Formats: sequence, C-alpha cells, structure tokens
Amino acid sequence: MNDKILGYIENDTIIHRLSGTTKLICFLMLSIIVMTSYDTRFLFFVTLLSLILFKIAEIPWQAVSYVVKFVLVFAILNLLAIYIFEPEYGVNLYNSRSLIKEGLGRYSLTKEQLFYELNVAIKYFSTIPLALIFIFTTSPSEFASSLNKIGISYKVSYSVSLALRYIPDIQNSYNDIKLASQARGIEMSKKASLGQRMKASSNIIWPLIFDSLNRIETISQAMELRRFGKESTRTWISYRPFKKIDIVAIVISAIITVLGIYLFSVNGGRFYNPF
Repeated sequence: MNDKILGYIENDTIIHRLSGTTKLICFLMLSIIVMTSYDTRFLFFVTLLSLILFKIAEIPWQAVSYVVKFVLVFAILNLLAIYIFEPEYGVNLYNSRSLIKEGLGRYSLTKEQLFYELNVAIKYFSTIPLALIFIFTTSPSEFASSLNKIGISYKVSYSVSLALRYIPDIQNSYNDIKLASQARGIEMSKKASLGQRMKASSNIIWPLIFDSLNRIETISQAMELRRFGKESTRTWISYRPFKKIDIVAIVISAIITVLGIYLFSVNGGRFYNPF
C-alpha cells in the first residue's frame, strides 16, 4: 500500500458502520473539548480512547505513517518554538516556579513549563487519531451527506466531497509523474542529494497543475450535464440513516464532552494545576 495516499479505506468495522453524521458530530465534540481543555488527566483519557478507537477501526499503519511522521515533526517544532519565544509561560500560567536547571538569561528549565508543553503534546496525540479515524472511515460522499444533514448547503457539501476525492487523485498523479521522470533518467530516490531531489520535485509542479486543470474541466462539464445546482435540495445515495449504535456513540461523546466541561468548574478554569 502506498503510505502517501490519504483517503477513505473501505472496511466493515463498527466505526465504518456508523453514520457519517454521527462520526462528524462525535469528531467535532471531542476535538473541541480536547483543544479547549488543559486538564492532563482528561487529555490522557481521551488519548487512550482515541488509540483504542484507532485500533478498532483497523487502519493500517502504512496508510498513516507519512501523516503521523509529518505531524510529529510539526509538533516538535511547535514545542521548541513555544519554549524559545515564551520559556516562562508555564510559570506565569500556574503561578509557581519549580526550577529544574538554571539556564542562560531567561532560558531556565522549570517543571511548570515542561508540564504545560506536555499538555500541548498530549493534545496532538488526542486529536490526530480522531481525525485519522474520521478521514479513513468516512467516504467523501457520506461526509458530504453528513454536512448537508446538519444544515450546510448541498453545494458546499458537494464541494468538500470533491476536494476529499481529489486528494488521493493528485497524490496518484504526482507518483505517476515522478515515476515517468525517473524512467527518463532523473534521479529522485534517496540516492540523490536533498537539493537534487527538491529540484526534481519542483519540476513536477507544472505537469501536475495542467493535469489538475484537465480534471477540473472534466468534472465541471459532467456536473453541468447532470444539471447540478438547478434544484434547491438533493438526495444522497450514500446517506446512512441513524441506528441505535449511532445514538450510543453520540451519547458517549456527549458524556465525555460534559465531563471535560465539568472539570473546568472543578479546576477553576481550563487548566489543571498540580503545583
């Protein structure tokens, strides 16, 4: 399997059988409360739940390895940037200063700063599995019908569906052009230097753009022939009606969200302060 293809993978797990609307609602509720809360205990709980759901969804590691590595690098850079620009942010946040090691100028290492950055790191591990589960277990058409079901215009919903369908297509086109370039003697593997690979990859951009424009023209003509947008509403062949399992999933997500909100009052705010 190509580890750079990011899109729906058909399967028959319990998560795949959930309605797209259910998955969208649960994803939004859990993501919002995780990004809002800084209660370490709650974040660890959601992280564990996310990893369990990821295992249940049976998403192969090969399909997500590239995304996970990219997010991991971004997370490390973000944590370093936080420390570089605000090395005492945790101290000001928790109104405490437990020195671990004295540094140069204001760059001292404190428990409060490490604890704050730990919370930021946990947020990535909480939300990324949820996002991957949603992307890999929800077909674009089902996702579009979910958006339309919660009140978003079907034209906007269908545009989102086309965009999601286009991601694997453009990745496949990139790989095809890359293989064609290598067949012509242009080295783009790890044998070449980083500079040579970047230069060779940049030469793929123009063929990729022209290929994308041809696809857009084809899709536009097909939609016009089918009189897309002439009616105020439309039906969705991929829409799944609600079942008991959908209600259970939404209720569980709502309970977790309420628990996160309740901890705001327990902690006197969004932050859990063990100091």
